[in-house]
Amino acid sequence: MGGCFSDVRGGQQAVGSGGPAAGAAPQELNDAVGYFLHSRGLRGLFTTLELSFSASKLRNLDVLSKSDPMVVLYSKKRDGMLEELGRTEVIMNSLSPAWITKVTINYQFEIVQPLVIRVYDVDTKYHNIPVKMLNLNEQDYLGEASCALSEIVTKPSRSTTLNLQHQRGHSGLHSGTITIHAEETVSSRVAVEMILRCSKLENKDTFSKSDPFLRISKIVESGSSIPICKTEVINDNLNPVWKPVTLSVQQFGSKDNPLIIECFDFNSSGKHDLIGKLQTSMSDLEKLGREKNGANFYVSSVARPDNKKMLKGQLFVDKFIEKTQYSFLDYISSGFELNFMVAIDFTASNGDPRLPASLHFIDPSGRLNSYQQAIIGVGEVLQFYDSDRRFLAWGFGGRIAYGSVSHCFNLNGNSEESEVSGVEGIMSAYAMALHNVALAGPTLFGPVINKAAEIASRSLSTRRNKYFILLIITDGVITDLQETKDAIVKASDLPMSILIVGVGGADYKEMEILDADNGKRLESSTGRIATRDIVQFVPMRDVQGSQVSVVQALLEELPGQFLSYMQSRDITPHPAHPREASAPPFPQ
Repeated sequence: MGGCFSDVRGGQQAVGSGGPAAGAAPQELNDAVGYFLHSRGLRGLFTTLELSFSASKLRNLDVLSKSDPMVVLYSKKRDGMLEELGRTEVIMNSLSPAWITKVTINYQFEIVQPLVIRVYDVDTKYHNIPVKMLNLNEQDYLGEASCALSEIVTKPSRSTTLNLQHQRGHSGLHSGTITIHAEETVSSRVAVEMILRCSKLENKDTFSKSDPFLRISKIVESGSSIPICKTEVINDNLNPVWKPVTLSVQQFGSKDNPLIIECFDFNSSGKHDLIGKLQTSMSDLEKLGREKNGANFYVSSVARPDNKKMLKGQLFVDKFIEKTQYSFLDYISSGFELNFMVAIDFTASNGDPRLPASLHFIDPSGRLNSYQQAIIGVGEVLQFYDSDRRFLAWGFGGRIAYGSVSHCFNLNGNSEESEVSGVEGIMSAYAMALHNVALAGPTLFGPVINKAAEIASRSLSTRRNKYFILLIITDGVITDLQETKDAIVKASDLPMSILIVGVGGADYKEMEILDADNGKRLESSTGRIATRDIVQFVPMRDVQGSQVSVVQALLEELPGQFLSYMQSRDITPHPAHPREASAPPFPQ
């Protein structure tokens, strides 16, 4: 996406996206929006889906006619309890119904969302009662099925067909099938990409030139304005040209919706000086770009807001193009996959694995250590997005055979092959390695990141529908910080993201440098800046006891990183859905 940036924490570089993916919740469009979403548990990618249902060969429980079926959808909570999400209408006399009523559900990439679908035959005497008021205990149970929401959205058609089981929780008699189809509730996929520049801005600084940035706001019906985008700050420049900005229809509304564009001089204190502002619309901006004209900024008097003083400074639109904005699910449902890789820290600071105090201690009672928790938590989410569920697993910092320390060895002990089968395969290889590998050191990330990057790079010459996710689990501070930065900057050009979990009580301040959440992108030893932010670092102790799991904290930025790569390479879902083949016109 184009850059809509933020000056949160006084930063002057990109820390947000150019706007939400189509169908996704706005990702930190401004502080208020971010607080609103997070306070309601809506983290990371949040997409509203509508689920529709059809069935075939249902059991017939009526004597003189056919069953009158209704679907009830539940989400299954961690404690096993079911929460009802919605009900369809009742369809009369049908064993192969296709229900009209859809059930809305919020899809979140970073968690597994188990669903239970139950079908009931509604007795004739209850047909005049609203379905929401029906007592399910008084209806005949036809069968149920269960799946994760991820299993539906990863299918090419976003549909899956399940066998209905008659006995609840058991594999009893088949009672027909039920098909669930998921559709994003997106009003429009149109987005606009613009390159904005200014000329002859007023200088607000005494000993240097202004450091300008733009803020774009939408005027709503009440007359108030809501910020929807910010550019990056350009230092010491009165004729700035900003990086491309992308805005979706969900952000700016209709083509003629009034917008306010304000130009500020950045101050690290957060009290930015207004250079000038103007009122416009997408239609006006398109015209400026087409006619190569500029629009003058103005300032208003505090005492008399209607008294506007026109300024010499002007806004120009060097580029204005409409394009289709694809969502994360568009890519996933068209065959794109997330390939999971894991690297585990085998340095001596973890402690002797045979002792209960060790971070690598495997409890005979079955209680998971921090490494196992991270592997299972992340692996259980990502496994649905990898068709063969074969994962690459490495260790680093351990002394393997012949007494040599390796900073990237195959976890399964096989010198030729690092793949294992499923999350269970990673767990088995990890347990085996604890018996065969001596803990050593130091802690180096560079070799495993370079290994993962090599695999991601090779994939570009074969299939371009793979995106790689490297999970690094470590207990300590790295000793090759610059080498790691170099590896990450190089990998930022590849279809790859890096998740780092810190376990134990180490001081991870240096590690946080690798995560560009502070707004400053990594720089290599040669001065090269990372193309994009691909690292998410989470110390496990920081989220333990909170409402957010370490897995959610790790994965919430991943869909945005995936989209930023695809869009920077102009890679579209394949094959494109017919309804998305071209950008529809703006809503008026």
